[in-house]
Amino acid sequence: MIKKILKWLAIIIAVLIVGAIIFGVIANEKMPEGTPSAEADVQANKMLEAINYAAWDTTTYVQWSFPGGHDYLWDKKRNMVRVVWGDNKVLLNTKTVTGKAFQGNVQLDGTAANDLVQKAWGFFCNDSFWLNAPAKVFDPGTNRSLVTLKDGRKGLMIKYEGGGVTPGDTYVWIMDENGLPVAWKMWVKIIPIGGVETSWEDWKALTTGAKVAQTHVTAGPTLQLTNVKGGMDWAAIGEGADPFLN
Repeated sequence: MIKKILKWLAIIIAVLIVGAIIFGVIANEKMPEGTPSAEADVQANKMLEAINYAAWDTTTYVQWSFPGGHDYLWDKKRNMVRVVWGDNKVLLNTKTVTGKAFQGNVQLDGTAANDLVQKAWGFFCNDSFWLNAPAKVFDPGTNRSLVTLKDGRKGLMIKYEGGGVTPGDTYVWIMDENGLPVAWKMWVKIIPIGGVETSWEDWKALTTGAKVAQTHVTAGPTLQLTNVKGGMDWAAIGEGADPFLN
C-alpha cells in the first residue's frame, strides 16, 4: 500500500513539474529588440514630466512601507536611510553602503553588523526601485529604446547595464497618452519567465508634488506600498527630530 502511495505521489510530482515547465515555455515572452535613440529619450523625458521628476529630485525626505514588513525613512539629501524589519534596524549610508545596525536596543558590531547592513542595502535597492523606478530611467549604465511588444503595444525599454544589485535587468514601460506609466513588463534575473507584466497605479502626489505609484497588480500577489509620505522637513513625514542622530 505504501509503495502504491509513493508511486502515485511520484507521478503527481512529475506531472506538476512537467506542467510548470510547459507553462513557463508558453508564458515566456522573448525580449523585444530595440536600438537606443533620441526618440526614446524624448519619451523617457515625457514620463519624467508626468511623475514630476523635478519635484522628486528636490524632495528631501521620503517614508514608505514595503510588503514583507520593510519600513523606510529616507533622507535623500544626505544619502541616509533608516531600514526597519522585524527586530532589526539599520541606519544606512546609501553612497558608501556602510552604517549602524541594531537588534532591539543593542547595537551590533563586526560581522553581525555588516551582515545586517548588506541585507538592508539589498532590501533598499529593491524596494526603492518599486517606489519610484520611473525616476531612474536616465541613471548611469542605462540605455533607452522604443520597442513594439508581441501584442502590438508600444513601449519604452530601459536596460540597466550596471548599478544596484541586479545589473542586466530590462523593463519595458507602457504609458498613457500623458506619459504616466500604467504598467511595465520585466526581463529580470530573479524571475525565470520573461515578459511578466505588473501594473503601476494608485498614483499619489507627495506634498512636494512628486508622484509615486502605491499599487502594483501582478499575476500573483499584489504589491501594496503603504504609509507613503514625502516632504521637505521632518514634520511632513511625522518625525519630530533627526532619526539619524540616534
